[in-house]
Amino acid sequence: MTNNDIFKKLRVAHKLRDDDIVKILELVDFRISKSELGAFFRREDHPKYMECGDQILRNFLNGLIIHLRGPMSKPQKK
Repeated sequence: MTNNDIFKKLRVAHKLRDDDIVKILELVDFRISKSELGAFFRREDHPKYMECGDQILRNFLNGLIIHLRGPMSKPQKK
């Protein structure tokens, strides 16, 4: 299973649109355009298809955690 497959399955499972994914990636200070994002969701035989790298998937997963749980609170000092 490739990073692209994982990205597609997460997108469908969480019912995310391109705008949502761009906002999620911005939560971890990662900027990407909609056209670059669309290249990950194309078929492998499409001329504009692009492999999803580990860095992009890692940033998306970290942003998704923040999106779903909220930002991490700072530990309180005793």
